[in-house]
Amino acid sequence: MPALIRTLCLLSLLAVTAGRSQQHSILLESAPGTYQANASFVVNGVIPQQPDAHLFTPLEDLKLLSDSEFTSLSHPSFPRHGVRIKRSNWCDGTVQAYTGYIDIEARHLFFYFFESRSDPDKDDVIFWTNGGPGGSSSMGLLMELGPCKVTGPNQTEYNPYSWNEQANIFFIDQPVSVGYSYAEYGESVGTTQEAAKDVAAFVAIFFENFAKFKGRPFHMAGQSYGGRYIPLFASTIYDQNARLIEAGMSTVNLTSIMIGNGCTDVIGMMPAYYDMQCKNITVAPVQRIDSCVRMRQALPRCEKRLKESCSDQFDLIDCQAANAFCKAEIVDPFIATGYNPFDVSRLCEGEMMDTFCYSITKMINAYLNRADVRSMLGVDPAIGNYSTYSPEVGQAFAASLDKFSFPAQYYIAGLLERGVRALIYAGANDWICNWVGNERMTLELEWTGQQTFRAQPLRAWNVDGKTAGLTRSTGGFTFATIYGAGHMVPYDMPAESLELVKRWLAAEDL
Repeated sequence: MPALIRTLCLLSLLAVTAGRSQQHSILLESAPGTYQANASFVVNGVIPQQPDAHLFTPLEDLKLLSDSEFTSLSHPSFPRHGVRIKRSNWCDGTVQAYTGYIDIEARHLFFYFFESRSDPDKDDVIFWTNGGPGGSSSMGLLMELGPCKVTGPNQTEYNPYSWNEQANIFFIDQPVSVGYSYAEYGESVGTTQEAAKDVAAFVAIFFENFAKFKGRPFHMAGQSYGGRYIPLFASTIYDQNARLIEAGMSTVNLTSIMIGNGCTDVIGMMPAYYDMQCKNITVAPVQRIDSCVRMRQALPRCEKRLKESCSDQFDLIDCQAANAFCKAEIVDPFIATGYNPFDVSRLCEGEMMDTFCYSITKMINAYLNRADVRSMLGVDPAIGNYSTYSPEVGQAFAASLDKFSFPAQYYIAGLLERGVRALIYAGANDWICNWVGNERMTLELEWTGQQTFRAQPLRAWNVDGKTAGLTRSTGGFTFATIYGAGHMVPYDMPAESLELVKRWLAAEDL
């Protein structure tokens, strides 16, 4: 399958310059003394409660941050973790923006954070990650739902449909080696489980340091491979809350997950790949009749081999063989048509692995490789050329067959059972993580509300008096399609995308 499948103490605050040796310090200083890193974040499943944790004073006002150098923050309960953050006046122009790194020993995750245009002191917080695996969230930021969009290698324009219209939002480059994130001493991440540990630490440290946002409803969102990332990331954060309580810390108010065109159940997506290229569902069939006949004959064997080798039991060698067979028979024939796998209604712009079928990606690369932009954002000098996609990360996840190694949909069910709402939305024109496969996944999901959910008919949902798509919902679980959109819904249908998010944050029916 194409590699793109696999798309934060005023009392204890240390201001340091951008020099790497100073930034790397995670000492916490306060009146009684200095506390030095000497224990891990979690030891045998427990967050160590430091004897001096009550001396910690969170940063109350982000406006105190410098716009020319990083401020380093830490917490005694996270002795091997730190935050480097600065104000970065760019992209939006109407709200405060910040960039920086969450330092987790030798792993350093880059983030962008934008306050809400509406009421930053009260609005919810959204976490966004792109997929891949290996895809940088700069695509979500600068192409889809961020405060600005890149319109050329040297310019951006204000995005009136940004999701920070009514929410505080941060974008994260994860795992390490993606975008501006990096690692030292050979550290790397090749599975979603490994990535989840870093993201959970990121989220806990963010809220503990930035008291202004503590307790706000928190929504985890992503697209594409985010369909596998988000369920596990959110579940790890939910389970981590119990340990935060034991350590005398505030919990993360995980309220919902939002997955756009997610490849959550990869095995279940296989028959949908056939449907979307050989049946008259969203658009007319794009395949030759004889190709569709061959594909239909191969599909049962593909599904059987994936189920036996990748689902019923995970056998790396046999699963690799099954994946290779399905790729050759089901996936490759579509790629060969030249159609855009992210929007079956149009042809690919340029070579897929060069532009990902959208020429804007090359402009994003050029813009984020500008020296002045990197300096403004505080990008670590250790970072080489920026790229919207990391082949190394994609290859590492492919080698571990991460896309088959755990049932991501079961984590969605677990979250629903615990009162965490889930929104599964899909642009109707996407092929790679299409609405057909996503609807089937939602209908087959085993949870206490399954029968009630299945009994609900699909109905139209409207924006400005026009039908925006179809939806089905019950008990905090919602499925929705967006007409006219491909894989990247906010890019194709920005107004509908923003209205979808506004209603979801307000817990309103679509």
